[in-house]
Amino acid sequence: MLLLRLIYESFSFAYNSLTANKLRTFLSLLGITIGIFAIISVFTVIDSLEKRIRDSLDALGNNMIYVAKWPWTPPEGETEYPWWRYLNRPSPNYDETEEIIRRANTVDNAAFLFGFSRTVQSGSDNMDNVSIMATSHGLYDVWDLDVELGRYFTESEMRTGAPVAVIGAEIAEGLFAGMNPLDRTIKIQGQKLRIIGVYEKKGSDAFGNTMDKNVHISAVKSMYMVDVRNRDIGQTICIKAKPNVDADRFKSEIESIMRILRGLKPMEDNDFALNEVSLVASQFDQFFAVFNLAGAIIGGFSIIVGGFGIANIMFVSVKERTKIIGIQKSLGAKRYFILLQFIFEAIVLSIIGGVIGLILIWGGTIIVNQSTDFTILLTTGNIINGLLISTIIGFLAGFMPARAAAKLDPVIAISSV
Repeated sequence: MLLLRLIYESFSFAYNSLTANKLRTFLSLLGITIGIFAIISVFTVIDSLEKRIRDSLDALGNNMIYVAKWPWTPPEGETEYPWWRYLNRPSPNYDETEEIIRRANTVDNAAFLFGFSRTVQSGSDNMDNVSIMATSHGLYDVWDLDVELGRYFTESEMRTGAPVAVIGAEIAEGLFAGMNPLDRTIKIQGQKLRIIGVYEKKGSDAFGNTMDKNVHISAVKSMYMVDVRNRDIGQTICIKAKPNVDADRFKSEIESIMRILRGLKPMEDNDFALNEVSLVASQFDQFFAVFNLAGAIIGGFSIIVGGFGIANIMFVSVKERTKIIGIQKSLGAKRYFILLQFIFEAIVLSIIGGVIGLILIWGGTIIVNQSTDFTILLTTGNIINGLLISTIIGFLAGFMPARAAAKLDPVIAISSV
């Protein structure tokens, strides 16, 4: 009953304080609102960005190795990227992909791929700078691709370089709006290709990669369009491990096969890179740790300013209610009752400011999500963090005013002007 009475009276006092001095209350709550808005919005954006990047990395596959000329990150223990070491390396090729599939025991499937840009024509319509993805047959399994309309390539079509293509959803919309693109013809660099499928539309990942804007053709067919044997155009071998295979064993086997195929001697360094998603993920862990710390510091200053605003309104509230405090104490109110009453009032004021800040963030996420492709989510964890921070700031800001109120002498308090 005492707790309920304390809560009721604190709410009453808080309400009276809010309504009696609207401008003062607005300015005081503005500080905590801006503080919560600043710190939680930073955390929300960072969390949303981190989720998008991690989802993109997961799409690349945690059980995958990408054999390439260039490593994705600097060598272990180095901060500078020594590009000059890799400049004269040979690029991976189609034959090495076939040999890896044939020789490896830990490999589920592998695909050779590279990309380039060309103009794509269909009748009188054309699209410039379209991404052309040239691959071997295994990409469908390695990347878990989804064909929404039509079908994927047969292995025979890939090996013989058949004049067929699977296109992205945005290419289909751009060249064949309102029409069925299947069995229609497109022309790339004078080469006619029949459309056999359209990929499911999924949008871009955090790195801008998407199948929506790609024209997918056979790597063999692409030989008529680009000099893949003598040019570095990002040739990569994507290798997928069998289920439950040890990661170290998988990597070791791929490394051994590649060294044999390249004819490297035991003391020679690798002339290829084995890129893993886990290496990139660890780099992002450090990046987001720094980002979260910076966000906490920036938002923390705003929160401190908001806390001073709450403390100010509570000191004023104590002064205005000195007579009431004296009467309460003369009637037997204990010090802890007065102390808790003012602390609770400060917490209520702070939480109100925090809730307003969270509402503003929620409104901002709706606007951003509807106007851009970037999805921002105000998570339950960040909502709880916002309310928890508001509560802590309210307690800290209200403690000194509440302590001053609890220590008042009832006789002096009643006789105060």
